[in-house]
Amino acid sequence: MTSSSTILIVDDDAISRRILSQSLDKAGFRSECVSSGQEALAWLGKHQPSLVLLDLVMPPPDGYAVLRMIRETPRTSELPVVVLTGLDAEEEVSRAFDMGADDFVRKPFKAAELIARIRSQLRLRQYVVALARRERDARVVLELTQSLSSTLDFRDILYTVVQRIADVARVDRCSIVLVRDEGKVGYVVAASDDKKLRDLPIDLVKYPEIRRVLETGEPLIIDDASTDPMLDVVRSEIPATSFRSAVCIPILFEERPLGVLFLRSRTPHRPEEQELFLARTVASATAIALRNARMMQSLREQTRESTYARFEAERRIRALEPYADFFHASADGIVVVDRKGSVLFSNPRARELLGVTTFDLGRTSFFGWLVPEDEKRLRAQLAALLAEEGIPSSRHRRTTDVEILAGGMRRMIAVSIAAMGTEEHDEDEAILLTFRDVTNERATERELTKTKEFLERMIDSSVDAIISADMKGNILLFNRAAERIFDYRANEVIGTMNVRDLYPEGVAQEMMRRIRGDAHGGPGRLEGYDTNVLARGGVPLPVMVSAALIVDQGVPVGSVGVMTDLRDRLRMQASLDAAEEELRSREKESLVAELAGAAAHELNQPLTSVLGYAEIIRRRARENLPHIRETEALAHEAERMADIVRRIGKITRYETKAYVGEAKIIDLERSVPSEDGGDDGKGV
Repeated sequence: MTSSSTILIVDDDAISRRILSQSLDKAGFRSECVSSGQEALAWLGKHQPSLVLLDLVMPPPDGYAVLRMIRETPRTSELPVVVLTGLDAEEEVSRAFDMGADDFVRKPFKAAELIARIRSQLRLRQYVVALARRERDARVVLELTQSLSSTLDFRDILYTVVQRIADVARVDRCSIVLVRDEGKVGYVVAASDDKKLRDLPIDLVKYPEIRRVLETGEPLIIDDASTDPMLDVVRSEIPATSFRSAVCIPILFEERPLGVLFLRSRTPHRPEEQELFLARTVASATAIALRNARMMQSLREQTRESTYARFEAERRIRALEPYADFFHASADGIVVVDRKGSVLFSNPRARELLGVTTFDLGRTSFFGWLVPEDEKRLRAQLAALLAEEGIPSSRHRRTTDVEILAGGMRRMIAVSIAAMGTEEHDEDEAILLTFRDVTNERATERELTKTKEFLERMIDSSVDAIISADMKGNILLFNRAAERIFDYRANEVIGTMNVRDLYPEGVAQEMMRRIRGDAHGGPGRLEGYDTNVLARGGVPLPVMVSAALIVDQGVPVGSVGVMTDLRDRLRMQASLDAAEEELRSREKESLVAELAGAAAHELNQPLTSVLGYAEIIRRRARENLPHIRETEALAHEAERMADIVRRIGKITRYETKAYVGEAKIIDLERSVPSEDGGDDGKGV
């Protein structure tokens, strides 16, 4: 906050000063306190407050003396003064008003009343200042308008105009810059800091602020030229001691720009609204005066054959000189053609690419080397470029691919086109064509495109899910198999989901740890890793993952994972396990049967002997042998054992046959397979 918005408190009583200062601070005012009339006069000699709170009763010089000095000093004569007094005498108050006080407050005062009276005086002061400023501006406008309409030397009048505007707007320089119709050159016809300056040509390419105002027809304010982005392209050419802030006001006549009123300051300065209004009013009056005095025509006639031609020639020479050696040494072909395509200039590389030794100027057309379809396209682009209107920067360089017939071969070249003429629609305007052979590059691009398309189709056709992400985990690739497994569409996850969202907590980090650990000494990949992933809704699914880092010039830039759905494989494995278990069970049963058959086979011979001998003994026992009972018991047990063997034979596919009497034994001949590998025809 500056001193002009400060309230000066003059009071010899410390308590009063403190109370006054606190009241002002609460109301949002800044205050400065002094304790005597002498200090007040010294402070006012260096500062300009917005209001003075003055105590009348003080040691000499008292408040009356200070008030008299304030009113007698021209710089402070209009300063609002509110007096403070503890005196009840009406004559003291009348005396204060007679000496120039604007208001008074009795002590002890109420803070609300004091603040209200201060605000009232400040508002009144603002009204007075505004009225004075308007009156001053009106006088300036009247003075300048009368000057512009006079018949005196018009250039002297323009100097007077810019001088007065510089004073009123408080800027370091005010100048009038006029322009030719759609031209690239401006003319400084008057400047406030140089009375002798007239018709100074300037290259508008170096003044983007002036070009902007001429394009839009609207005022432009640059608060700080050192940081404004509009001036980035020319900032290196702006001296460090140059102007810091600027205002451009268009000089318009019937909505057509004739030039600008250019105000500049060496320190950052933003003009007030009233100052801008004054500048625009004067600019309008200047436009009318310029048109009435036919100033533009006079300037055109005076400078067309001398200043403009000299300046334009020098500008073009300066622009082309640095490039002469470059054209000849350039690795790109460079030709200059006229509007019809006739070659005016060619560098060695251009002749080499086109397969000729020299150009027959005036008869050779650059379009003669192009294939017919590309000739039409390039001619159309040249016509469009030459037909563009506006400032020179709008006629931008364009690049296109065309085919040429050189040395009996078709070659692809990339051609850049730029206009070189001094004026739009100039019949002598030249076109700069730069080109280079891109046949191999375009062939490589086509092969890369085919390879890319093939890889995309292969990825989409894969039965395994393929997912790729950057190093932050943002998903970049999600093929159709991934859509099927995870039940997400690709557009739902690419750019919106993180690859960690597809795994249970911590699984993705563990996989990356394994990959990075492998990367320290190996290729940075993970193979055959069985884990679970999370489909839509958090449904866990078993998969086998193979993953790897994507490395660019030794730096990991992403990762790719291939996931095989294990659900069908696990179901098949479960079925195989059940079948294998059943087979093992059946094998056990078969083994038991084989063991039983083998036992029956081994028992067959001794059992046959026992039964035979038991029958002999039984027959003899009938002749009153002493051990007939034991013999009967032996035969009975042998018979029971034969029955057991017969049962085992039925279980194990072995059969029995009659032996002695009604006894039956195992028929080993029928129980064993035949020599031809089959049964004996009866079966089991």
